Amino acid sequence: MTADAFQLYGTRVEERPTVRLTAGKLTADLADGNLRTIRYDGVEVLRAISYLVRDRDWGTYSPEIAGLRIEQGKDRFEVSYRARCEGPDETALVIGVRISGDQDRLDFEAEATSRTGFDTNRCGFCILHPIVGVAGSPAAVEHVDGQIEATRFPDLIEPWQPIKDMRAITHQVMPDVSAECRMEGDTFEMEDQRNWSDASYKTYVRPLALPWPYQIPANQPVRQKTSLIISDTSRSVTPPVAAQSGVTRLEFGARTGTMPGIGVIVTPEEADATLTARSLLTEIALRELLFHFDPDAGHGADALENFAAIAALHPGRSTLEIALPCKSSPAGEAAEIARQMQIAGFKPDAILISPSVDRQSTPPGSKWPDCPPLEEVYAAARAAFPGIRIGGGMLSYFTELNRKRVPAGEIDFVSHCTNPIVHAADDLSVMQTLEALPFITRSVRAIYDDKPYRIGPSTIPMRQNPYGSRTMDNPFGGRIPMANRDPRHNGRFAEAFALGYAIRVLDAGLECLTLSALTGPFGLIAGPDEPVERGGRRPLFNTVQTLSALAGASWQECLSSSPSEVLSFVARDAAGAKLYVVNLTGEERRVDGGALAEELRLAPFATAALPLAD
Repeated sequence: MTADAFQLYGTRVEERPTVRLTAGKLTADLADGNLRTIRYDGVEVLRAISYLVRDRDWGTYSPEIAGLRIEQGKDRFEVSYRARCEGPDETALVIGVRISGDQDRLDFEAEATSRTGFDTNRCGFCILHPIVGVAGSPAAVEHVDGQIEATRFPDLIEPWQPIKDMRAITHQVMPDVSAECRMEGDTFEMEDQRNWSDASYKTYVRPLALPWPYQIPANQPVRQKTSLIISDTSRSVTPPVAAQSGVTRLEFGARTGTMPGIGVIVTPEEADATLTARSLLTEIALRELLFHFDPDAGHGADALENFAAIAALHPGRSTLEIALPCKSSPAGEAAEIARQMQIAGFKPDAILISPSVDRQSTPPGSKWPDCPPLEEVYAAARAAFPGIRIGGGMLSYFTELNRKRVPAGEIDFVSHCTNPIVHAADDLSVMQTLEALPFITRSVRAIYDDKPYRIGPSTIPMRQNPYGSRTMDNPFGGRIPMANRDPRHNGRFAEAFALGYAIRVLDAGLECLTLSALTGPFGLIAGPDEPVERGGRRPLFNTVQTLSALAGASWQECLSSSPSEVLSFVARDAAGAKLYVVNLTGEERRVDGGALAEELRLAPFATAALPLAD
């Protein structure tokens, strides 16, 4: 990988190239033994068909692939290989795979066998339907008992599985073309992956209501098959012409609003480093500091003293995020934190409080953990912190907020985070999560109406894992789901991702958006052990500084002809109007601003700000 690529991704490890498979109008990309971007006549039918093996913490194995064979004909392709997963205690699982494609059919078959027995949370097929152009559209579902149900893909995000006991699902791809996805070998169900900001509906094997982890018995093969069957009643028989790299066109949209305040999170572990870098707080001119406080993690009076020192240097607002232990009465615990705050001289402008246990996900079919009523928690906060705004929601992700909806009448604002590497961590999947953000914010507004709304901290690395016992260590800087460090946070990838994130949530009317910390693995500046210049600014610094300067300005929507590649908006303040543009891809993109700006070329993951005449 070139030095330029290292600057883009923060790593010299290159993703394995995909192999394009073609059978007439049907195409698919083979990536690490699985299929993605499955198109018919140039239109995406499925986002992916994957055979996945998950460990006890819902981490995904990266199997070793051997004996890969690819045969590509004019109207047919065939792939076969063997994959091996190495588990703990010298256990292993071997999967034999065969993939075949014809002009109107694709079959993906797998047989998993273990000589030792193998523990897993899930082992089998995962099928992803796209969300753009599919959300809210009709579908026909065949259940395992043979019954056919007419339904729709959810529009607002479903907290629980919208479809269960599945054998097949059919939807219309385009006029005169429909696609049936048929699953064999087990019972499948669908979850709305937009909960986790994945840009997909996921149909997966083994219902979550069944116990996990479970064991694949020794020497008992597990066979599954997924088939995609295309029905095309159109008269067109000409294979699609390969798409040419064109120009993305921009034009004004109708929506307008006000830019949110921008914040960073400060943890007790990073308080000293934040004080050392305090001059940057003034330079960035942040509107909000979000201080994290977790008594269960040993945070106490010393942390609050450091928070008070940092807040004294900050002219903007501050919020204390409290993970309340709830091991005794909420009133007593909140009062003790308030006492420590008074001694430390720390008085934030707002308190965001949530029971510590609510950071962990409660999957479908599982028993909810013991927790005081949220009304009691919020009442305790109001009594302990009089005259301060009290916020609620989740310190984890939208999923948990959607599944345990906090009482809106008891709080002054609602908040949650998102994370783009819960299920997949490849470059394309991470950028595609931006597509899900408008669905998330619209779903929050459907629940909480015009309640003041905050998002963050939302970063590429994961700060806390609601779905397992820990986040995943990443000492070698790989692209790993649920990792507490991610190499792309050091590169221009993160700069582009953050600006794209801000654009995708503009319509939500947020009062605050937090996209990073100042220091540490989620920070705007790197530490001495990070793969950038010592103490240097990560490219993400540029996006946060730009957005912070725009807080309170008016924005106007810009429509992109290729929103998966290029996003933009116009901001107006006392200094005038500017067009802000971001390239979300690792390739150069040509952009035609039409009446907004002259054509420009955007380097990979580049951003641009162009003055506009009023």
